[in-house]
Amino acid sequence: MKHAALITLSALALAACAPNGEVSRAAPVVDENRVLNYAGIETRLLDGDLVQFVVTMTGEPVSTDVSYYAECAAAQYSLIRGYGFARHVRTNVEYKGGQWLGDAVYTISAALPRGLKTIDAEVTVQNCLEDKIPMV
Repeated sequence: MKHAALITLSALALAACAPNGEVSRAAPVVDENRVLNYAGIETRLLDGDLVQFVVTMTGEPVSTDVSYYAECAAAQYSLIRGYGFARHVRTNVEYKGGQWLGDAVYTISAALPRGLKTIDAEVTVQNCLEDKIPMV
């Protein structure tokens, strides 16, 4: 029985891995009973195509909600700047003073960038609109 569980867990872990270059979307699981308040987005151009997004949420979000909020901001920002793609560099999430803060960095580009954590800005923006996630 343990062997079957290990195989199942291994299969699930492999299924969650996206092959190199595949565009992914890390959407949180929606729970209609949770209160999610999107309290703001700050955008900072760090260097050329490197952009930082600081997002704030209140209510009952989990860290994936905060990360997805930042991803939506990155996707919209990419389109505003005339680019079609973004690549996730890092996201730090913390709970501080009654608020959830997300500090995310993305590179934006016209062509699909190399790496595992890339997003197609048009597709992601459409998904964010459907999920009612505010953007920049």
